[in-house]
Order: sequence, then C-alpha cells, then structure tokens
Amino acid sequence: MSSMFWIQLLVVLVVLFFAARKSGIALGLIGGVGVIIFVFGFGLAPGKPPIDVMLVMLSVVCAGAALQASGGLDVMLQQAEKLLRKHPRYVTVLAPLTTIILTFLCGTGHVVYTLLPIIYDISIKTGNRPERAMAASTIAAQMGIMISPASVAVVSMIALMKGHPLVNGQDLGLIQLLQITMPSALIGVLVVGFVSMYRGKDLDKDPEFQELIKDPEAKKYVYGSTATLLDKVFTRKQYISVWLFLGTIAVIAILGMFPALVPTFTIKGKLTPLSMVDAIQMFMLAVAAAIYIVADLKSKTVVESDVFKAGMTAVIAVFGIAWMTSTMFGAHTADIKASMGDLVKVYPWAYAVVLILISKLINSQAAAVSAMVPIALAVGVAPGMIAAFAAAAYGYWILPTYPSDIAALAFDRAGTTKIGKFVINHSFILPGFVGVTTACCCGFLFAKLYGLI
Repeated sequence: MSSMFWIQLLVVLVVLFFAARKSGIALGLIGGVGVIIFVFGFGLAPGKPPIDVMLVMLSVVCAGAALQASGGLDVMLQQAEKLLRKHPRYVTVLAPLTTIILTFLCGTGHVVYTLLPIIYDISIKTGNRPERAMAASTIAAQMGIMISPASVAVVSMIALMKGHPLVNGQDLGLIQLLQITMPSALIGVLVVGFVSMYRGKDLDKDPEFQELIKDPEAKKYVYGSTATLLDKVFTRKQYISVWLFLGTIAVIAILGMFPALVPTFTIKGKLTPLSMVDAIQMFMLAVAAAIYIVADLKSKTVVESDVFKAGMTAVIAVFGIAWMTSTMFGAHTADIKASMGDLVKVYPWAYAVVLILISKLINSQAAAVSAMVPIALAVGVAPGMIAAFAAAAYGYWILPTYPSDIAALAFDRAGTTKIGKFVINHSFILPGFVGVTTACCCGFLFAKLYGLI
C-alpha cells in the first residue's frame, strides 16, 4: 500500500471521528466535506453516491413514519406490554425477545423507547435488577434491524449486493439474507437474556441500592407510579393501519420467496425480472399512502414523528459517509485488493471486526453497510461471507453513546443501568458483545448450512 493510501485513510478516520462527536445529520454533512478534501485536495475522482440505497431508505422511512403517526405503533406496543406483565418473572428473557420482534415488524430499533419505562416498572416491582432486562432490551432492539424486511440496513445490503452472485449463481435475495440473520439474531438475543439473568447483584443484596431506598423520597422516586399502555383505547383506523403495514411486509416476503410471482420485462432484448429493491420501494410507498389516507394523517404529524426524523438522519448520513468512502477507497481498489484480498479470504472474520468498528464510528447500521459492503466486495470478500456476518453491522454497543442506551440510563431510576468509572465498563458492553458475537458465529454456520459460502 502506498503512503498516499495511509494518509487518505487517516483523513477518513479523522472525518468519521469528528462527525461521530457531532452525531445526527452531521455525519452526512461532514462526510460531504471529506468528499471535497479528496476531490479538490488530493485530485481523486468523486465516487458514486449510493442513490439506490438512499431511495430504498426513503421509502421505508415513509412507511414507518406513517405507521407511527397513525398510532399503529402503539397498538403493537400495547400487545407487547400485555405479554411482559403476564410473565413478570421472566422479564429478563421476554423483554429483549419482545423488542427484537417489534424491531422486526417495524424496521426500526426506536420502538424500544416506549417499552423501556414499562420494562423498568415490571422489573423494579418484581424485585428484578432493572439493568438486566433494560440493557438486554436495548441491545436486542438494535440486533433486530438486520432481520427486518422493513429495515433500511437490510434493503441497503440487498441493493448493494446486486450483481455480485453467491456461490449458487444467484444474487442475494431478501429471503436468503433473512434465513441467515433471523435465526442467528434470535439465538443471540436468547443467549443475551439468559446471561443477563445473572448480571449484577440482586436488589436485596445490593448495598448501593439498599442505601438509596432508605430515604423515603428516594424510594418513592425509584418505585414511582405504574407506566402502562394497557388503559389506552385504539380506534378502528389505527388497527387497520397496523394490518396494512404487516400485510405489506408479508407481501414483500412472499415475493422474495417465490420469484415466479415477480413480473418480468424485456430490457435490451433480455427478459429481466423486477428487482426486489424496486419492489420494496413500490410497496413501502404504497402502504405509506394507504395508511396516510385510512388514518387521515396530516403531513406535519408524519414528518415530526421520531421514525421520520431518525430515518432522514440515516439517509443524510449514508449520503455523505458512503460518498466519501467510495471516493477514497474507489481510488485504491486495485491496491487494496492486491494487499488485502488474500488476508480476508484466509481470515474472513477480519471483515466482521472492521464492520463493527466502522459501525461504532458512525452509529448507524445502514451507513456502516453502505460504506463497507462495496469495499468488502472490491477486495474479494465472498458475498456469502458478507451475509453471514451481517450482525456485525451493529457495533455501537462498544460505547454507551447511542440514543437508546442513553434512554435506558435515564429510565432506570434505581441507577442500576450505568456507565462505569472507565466509561468502557458500562451496562451495555457485555450483552452487546455476547449478542453480536453469537449472531455472527451462528450466521457463519447457517451460511455454511445453506451452501452460500
């Protein structure tokens, strides 16, 4: 590798580090500054922004935002609360399973915010250490992103892998990806739940907690009033919105499972089936429109929803970061392939490690996928191996800076979910490491089993 490569790589890392400190849309905006540095400063040809990925992201965000604005998301959350309150003794295992299922259905890990106070309430009032279920649940919610047909990261990976066939000669499809990521993530979350059951001291044996509740006012604050959605009554329109959304996800999954149902067209004299990337965009826009009409939504309500804000932030992040990395790495593809191609073939797990670290730097699975998958394909990482290690796109458990982690810290009034003296020893690092490592190992085994690597 030339010295110029390392200088430019340092520029990328500095830009990512500075952007990560600002977070939010700053990721994409500062990524654009990186593009200027490479084009005008180093004379590199600008890379290609991931337009297909961004369009898919926009369509998915529109559908999720419409669902939340309609109140349909609260319908799902109410059913989740019923399950947790029915089996409070098993909250440490059931809570993360519930959050990963909700992420699977909705395509976003932000569903965890509403559940966190409920998980805390159930935990504290049944004598369970809140840290156990709350930290596991935030991790599970993010692990669910790579198993959801409505997830930006999933559809981005499928779009980026188009034209890079697996060993069976086919492009990576939605069902092929999910048959690896779904069981792997579920196994990982189960392991996280069981490991978390034994984390920290029981509340009755925790001197710090016992000292805290000696103060009557502090005890009242810790135990508080019951947080619940059970008394909320939903309208017929809200239930219809939920079924429209879930039905659309089912249609997308069926089209992925049965390619014969997908229409074909003659393009340049060749019979070509409709791309699943295009199909996802069509159906997500359509269900957003249907929910918009059925629930009689106002545009302001949709664009002010948490899902829309978080989704648009992700789109901007992908735009700038992926454009910057494609500009820099695209200029050195031949050198990277020559220097690192054999390494990643011998040690394929090295790709997973790099993906985890990049994900932590930019705090976005979709952005990490958009930045790293093209590079991995360019240096010779097998497409099946990329699918096998999809869970590694979630690496922001390393430091407790992600919004859902911060929310868990805030909602735990008992103070059991916390950041340690050395920052790195926080409540989320063990469940994050256990969950992602387990899911990656299982993903590798399932990819082998299905003959994809």
